[in-house]
Amino acid sequence: MSFDHWDEIRTAYQVARMGTVSGAAEVLGVHHATVIRHIDALEGRLGAKLFQRHARGYTATEAGQDLLTVAGGADDQFTQLAGRIKGRGNEVTGELIVTSLESLSPLFIPAIARFQDQHAELRVRLVTDSRLFRLEYGEAHVAIRAGTLPDQPDNIVQPFFTQTIRLAAHKSYVEQYGMLDDTNLDQHRFIGSAVETPRAPFLQWLGQMVPDSSIYFRTTEMRAVKDAVLAGIGIGFLPGWDRDGTEDLVDMLPSLEEWSAKTWLVTHMDLHRTAKVQTFLRFLKEEVKTWPVD
Repeated sequence: MSFDHWDEIRTAYQVARMGTVSGAAEVLGVHHATVIRHIDALEGRLGAKLFQRHARGYTATEAGQDLLTVAGGADDQFTQLAGRIKGRGNEVTGELIVTSLESLSPLFIPAIARFQDQHAELRVRLVTDSRLFRLEYGEAHVAIRAGTLPDQPDNIVQPFFTQTIRLAAHKSYVEQYGMLDDTNLDQHRFIGSAVETPRAPFLQWLGQMVPDSSIYFRTTEMRAVKDAVLAGIGIGFLPGWDRDGTEDLVDMLPSLEEWSAKTWLVTHMDLHRTAKVQTFLRFLKEEVKTWPVD
């Protein structure tokens, strides 16, 4: 016997409870012939009679009484399990998996800390990776994505904010190499991406406007770009909101609108309405109002 035979066991349990085939059929919502077929199949599989048939109905044998006890306990456990699962769906507990851009961590992690202060039983797994996580496979509950409007089927997409970008260099770099303008892009040293085909619009602009020979430092992380700019290695792109420790940086060109990137809150339709996800989304929409972003 295995879980595969649960339908037959459940049928026998209801026959034992109700005492008749018709009563069990009504409770289960099946035809009385299905009830009889299940009982016959189960007795054949067990090699024992579960019921005495008589004119007034079915009476459980000793073996039937054993089955009634076991199946009744299982039924109670399933009922309790359903209650726990339903209750859990209304709570902000367990694990919340969020995927975000690494560059947003200085904004995002303090926000998560405040969210966990409100929901002490919640564990958060923050994954910062350039790859596109598949929400339909449960790889994340909430994704924060940048760029063009995400168009994966079955995902619910909501606008979050627009991230403006500045092109800056340390004042020591300016003292050595001078200011940048539209005519001398090939005479300066830039910090670029180590990714072959970057998706960020400002990095695409860099690839189109600046010769490869002018890229003197490459990295995959925005945090490393900032460190390289602060070290005077070259000119690099930084988030417009990140002014921490940038007092000695100089904007080398006015920020272009084409460098900006819209960010989106993305959830899968199967999880979007859960209490945990809805509570987190509402929190982020309020939190972003306090961030130095558009």
